[in-house]
Amino acid sequence: MVLLEKFKSHDRVQYDPKTGLYSYRHDFNFRDKATLLTEIQRQTRKGGGIPVRVLKEPWKEAPQAIEELEKEGEVLVTRTVKDGQLRMVFWNEIKPDEESGGKQVEKEFLDLWHQLKVPNDVDLLKALTSEGLQATASEAPVPKAPSNTKKKGKRSTPRQRQVRITNTHLKGEIDLSRDYHTVGK
Repeated sequence: MVLLEKFKSHDRVQYDPKTGLYSYRHDFNFRDKATLLTEIQRQTRKGGGIPVRVLKEPWKEAPQAIEELEKEGEVLVTRTVKDGQLRMVFWNEIKPDEESGGKQVEKEFLDLWHQLKVPNDVDLLKALTSEGLQATASEAPVPKAPSNTKKKGKRSTPRQRQVRITNTHLKGEIDLSRDYHTVGK
């Protein structure tokens, strides 16, 4: 009985006493596009977007609604590079409209922009010099600091230095070539 009560009181479990059914409580609770947009706005104001996989848990049609909101300009979406799947969604706070001074970029301009090809380095340098311009010097990469990471368990043996021992402070007082040890008494 104690285990059942703890299960009912768990923050991720929702219990309906009328039907006696248990269900998982998701992070978000929405079933339509307007409520979805409200949740996206709330999360973006907190300082981040929402992963689309989290939004798919409570509502399986969330990706379709997100794509519709993206077409309407209400949200911004990041996609995976490999297959273009939805990854993160953010609320679009700055919408291009006439009153705020912004305008939607025309498709013709976007197509022209994407058709431009940047020449390779050699051709680019030639084109610049033919126009009387020169390339700016790029910043040199910052050299990495040498890391002193030695393996902790393995100690290397100290190097044996050849040291010439000279007792220069004894010169003139003691003859070091002579043996002072007296033979037994």
